[in-house]
Amino acid sequence: MPLYGEYEVVVLGGGPAGIAAAVAAAHAGRRTLLIERYGFLGGMGTAAGVTNFCGLHANVHGKMHRVVRGVASELLDRIDQLGGLNAPHLILGKILAQAYDTAAYKIAADDLLAAQKVELLFHALGAGIVMHDEKRIDALLVETKAGRQAVRALTFIDCSGDGDLAAWAGARYEIGDNNGSMLYPSMMFRLNGIDPERAGEAWRTIPALMEQAEAAGTHHFPRKAAIVRPQRSAIEWRVNFTQLARADGAAINGLEPDDLTRGEIDGRRQAVKAFNFLRTVPGFEKSYIVDLPPQLGIRETRRIVGGYMLSGEDVLGCASFEDSVGVNGWPIESHVAGDVVFKFPPIPESRGFNELPYRMLIPESLDNLLVAGRCASMTHDGQSAARVSGACFAMGEAAGTAAALALGGNTIPRDIAVNKLQLELRKQGAFLGQNQAVPEGL
Repeated sequence: MPLYGEYEVVVLGGGPAGIAAAVAAAHAGRRTLLIERYGFLGGMGTAAGVTNFCGLHANVHGKMHRVVRGVASELLDRIDQLGGLNAPHLILGKILAQAYDTAAYKIAADDLLAAQKVELLFHALGAGIVMHDEKRIDALLVETKAGRQAVRALTFIDCSGDGDLAAWAGARYEIGDNNGSMLYPSMMFRLNGIDPERAGEAWRTIPALMEQAEAAGTHHFPRKAAIVRPQRSAIEWRVNFTQLARADGAAINGLEPDDLTRGEIDGRRQAVKAFNFLRTVPGFEKSYIVDLPPQLGIRETRRIVGGYMLSGEDVLGCASFEDSVGVNGWPIESHVAGDVVFKFPPIPESRGFNELPYRMLIPESLDNLLVAGRCASMTHDGQSAARVSGACFAMGEAAGTAAALALGGNTIPRDIAVNKLQLELRKQGAFLGQNQAVPEGL
């Protein structure tokens, strides 16, 4: 089989975790390759049209702070310089999120990786692995337009979202809540042609209009809690309105090709129905669908079993860990049948964020693999919170830095000195919780 190349660090997946992991490893001087199946970076944030950073902020005793920094700050600064970043906006009166333009995100991510001399391989789909022995991966196999090729590395970081690399290597994992239920996917889309003055704060009135339409029998909605908010230009709004289920009512399984196929088609059908309803809302009468993303938005598939599994109790209890490598300020966001259910830590009594332990990035049985992002070691409820982009940036930066430290110390990631990892992350501007002062500003 042709050998594409040999590297010190190979990262699979170019979402927030993969971007941060590759940047951190390259910044530490390691020859790094980031492999992405699309022709652009951003993961669900671009490929699924999310257009909204969640989890960058936390509600700390009733006051908002941006708690995810480091590589995330470098990326946001670049997006902002391109005019593609909104000011943070309030969600449910309790937490901030931040919208962005997907084109600016793609360009900014390219620029950030180029600045750190990260090598990129686009249009390459992970297809399998070759093991050196039962604990070490020798090569990742990828499908490209040139056929199947192998990529060798000393250390691999799985940021695939689905835990593909880890699963192929034999890592133990869980799927959903272990009873067949996963977080439901959505088909996002964007509208243009909105009259911002007439629309006003339509996100406040749309839920009541939905109830009226359901009662009148003119429209049926697959879920409550629709999210319709403006982008940087007020004539363009993002819509998170859909929910994709199988015939038996269970969530579409993002690991099953037939499910994905049906989900994509049904997602577009649901988007059209949602659009037809939104055309009845003041200010939206002349709107049109300007973008349906390249793929369905998948929230949960595999979750790797690592040295620690972050739980829902950890999120709601704002847990602390001696081996913290970052924080998550997003609440539990459960996409259940027909609804979205949020559960927050006590506000304003709590500090509003939980720490993320390094152990959740380390699969139990593999010596040269780290896992970061929504497929890291979390329970179903824990993942319902820490799957969002803010926590993924933090996990990715920690994984990339840890990979570089392990290579520099001629050891395996599991055995590095965590205090050295924490010191490096703080130097890079990351906030780890613990005894650090909470960053000021948004």
